[in-house]
Amino acid sequence: MSNYDRNGSTRWGAGVARSQGAELDQGLRAYMLGIYNHMTIGLAITAMVALGTNMLAVTADRHLTAFGEAIYRGPLHWVVWLAPLGFVLFFSFRLNQMSAATARSVFYLYAATMGVFLSTILIVYTGQSIVRSLFVTAGAFGGLSLYGYTTRRDLSGMGAFLTMGLIGLILASLVNVFTQSTGLQFALSCLTVLIFAGFTAYDTQMLKEMYYVSDDAQTATKKSIFGALKLYLDFINIFLAVLQLTGSRND
Repeated sequence: MSNYDRNGSTRWGAGVARSQGAELDQGLRAYMLGIYNHMTIGLAITAMVALGTNMLAVTADRHLTAFGEAIYRGPLHWVVWLAPLGFVLFFSFRLNQMSAATARSVFYLYAATMGVFLSTILIVYTGQSIVRSLFVTAGAFGGLSLYGYTTRRDLSGMGAFLTMGLIGLILASLVNVFTQSTGLQFALSCLTVLIFAGFTAYDTQMLKEMYYVSDDAQTATKKSIFGALKLYLDFINIFLAVLQLTGSRND
């Protein structure tokens, strides 16, 4: 199976040299379309699970049901918070050993756990502001991903800076858990938008360069699911940051 290293441009270039241009273009389009299709399905699963969880957890007069108390305030609270991270780690470390069908199932299960986790935003923010943030994120993500796909500029140099920025963002977020500074939270939300905007363009170009025309069906499918996970995370992080910056809270 092909490796999943971001710096796979040399191997991709070799594939171009051995392929006719029309065959490569058709295969690359199908590969990228598979990535976006899996990502879109993942986002749809997340949205549906979030809505369903909210319906079960919150009454019409905005009080928590027994189920809501269990997952938001009871012992299951930690499961809801840690399950998405567990799925990402499992997916990242075990992808090479999975079949394509298993990888797809794990990704969709991860999207479902994220739906439970994100159901809390339906309690905190108004539906109108959530929809508005979703449309803003979709427009920005689409433009950034298109840029990453079409630009001839090599974006590989951005990777180290974006990773350093992400590490700093995580550390600052942990500090803010204890300080609860609204000013710092505003700055972190702005930085999150910028960092994951960069990651969206960068990841799209890197995923494009991972395409190899001679990959078998299993490898190509796993690459597309791996790409869907990366772009899914970029989208979710931008969406949450935009919502924190512009969202209206429920009274």
